Amino acid sequence: MQSAKKSDRLGQEAIIPLLFRLAIPSIIAMFIQSMYNVVDSIYVGRYSKEALAALSLAYPVQLILIAIAVGTGVGTSTYISRQLGQGNKDNAENAAEHILHITAVYGIIVALFGYFFSDILMAWFTDDQQLITMGTEYIRIILIGAIALFIPMIGNNILRGEGNTFLPMITMLIGSVINIVLDPFLIFGIGFFPRMGVSGAALATVFSRVISGSFLLFILFSNKNELKINLRKMDFNLSIIKSIYIVGLPAMVMQLLASAMLIAINKFILAPHSDVAIAVGGIYIRLQSFVFMPVFGLNQGYMPIMGYNFGHKNPERMKKTMKAAFLIATAFTLLGFLIFQLFPEQLIMAFSEDTDLITMGTTALKKISLAFPIIGISIIISTTFQSLGSGLPSLLLSIIRQIIILLPVMYYLGQWFGFNKIWYAFPLSEFISLILGAGWLYFRLKKVFSYLRE
Repeated sequence: MQSAKKSDRLGQEAIIPLLFRLAIPSIIAMFIQSMYNVVDSIYVGRYSKEALAALSLAYPVQLILIAIAVGTGVGTSTYISRQLGQGNKDNAENAAEHILHITAVYGIIVALFGYFFSDILMAWFTDDQQLITMGTEYIRIILIGAIALFIPMIGNNILRGEGNTFLPMITMLIGSVINIVLDPFLIFGIGFFPRMGVSGAALATVFSRVISGSFLLFILFSNKNELKINLRKMDFNLSIIKSIYIVGLPAMVMQLLASAMLIAINKFILAPHSDVAIAVGGIYIRLQSFVFMPVFGLNQGYMPIMGYNFGHKNPERMKKTMKAAFLIATAFTLLGFLIFQLFPEQLIMAFSEDTDLITMGTTALKKISLAFPIIGISIIISTTFQSLGSGLPSLLLSIIRQIIILLPVMYYLGQWFGFNKIWYAFPLSEFISLILGAGWLYFRLKKVFSYLRE
């Protein structure tokens, strides 16, 4: 009965209210995560611009951890929901048990790597000894405590696979609030807390994740959870792992592309210029999440509607859903464009009062944000391919935009026209990839709609 009601909703309800109803929990969860990233960086930036630059260098390493968690989590959520939909609850429970064991293995491997190789890792990013020292202090703690990141992110996807989107939001809220509260005490040494700088920021992050992860594990292993998970009774099945990563690997690769892009930009473009440039790049990455996260949250409502109506051969409703998503996504990113154009100095000053950083950051935000009005459309185009069961175009478009276009254009703009022109590479790469993506999607939809009308 519940399935029928859901089918009626996806196929018949008014599209825009339905989009928001399905997307709001994800939008809230992503906003919470963005808030933590920004506030954490504001505290570190107030400590020193060098500390902010060190965190900016370390951030791509964190993105690698997030990529592992996202890919594993997406594959897990899809597999569990599919098994439950087919009535195979035992398989779903076994999958959850498999993935929790894998999560522990990931945590151990990353912790060992972080303990022994953090300094070598940071030295690869920069020659500045102060940034190497600060970055090593921060990333070593983050890597040693990596399991505290893996458990909440991957565990939340187990709950999402069960159809529970509320508790993952609560888990993220718990971790973010604790982190934001702890940050100033551990960074600046308020009260009886020692002044720990970047190490304090890392400890606050790990501790908050331990708390949110503990809450999540309590939920997963409680009698009230739909899946009855018992790690001792796991029946090892390699096909489960393969099924999870067939879906999860493309998502992981797309996340890794973002990390590779940031590593290359930091090492080859920003670091040779100045610490201030690295800090500006880090500030932008955190601020832009506020603009893009609502669109990514919108995707969580958009994909099931498109997928359902594709499966039920309803091209007209698919067209209406696409139009609504394009308009809403553009509204989100256009608002971000206006904020970045009108208040760039105020945004940068939230992180630091350093004059050089404010000057360069203001210029960067105004130039990069020229891309914002079209980015919402690009994100929806990528998601449309995924909803049609075509993950490859989304992956290829990401490679084209972030690696093939952005990095070379950014480098040569700096070489030919001066450092301040490098920021124009962002709108240029987005515009070119939008043209490619729109053309690709047009021909793909032409075939799809022709097939659906047969």
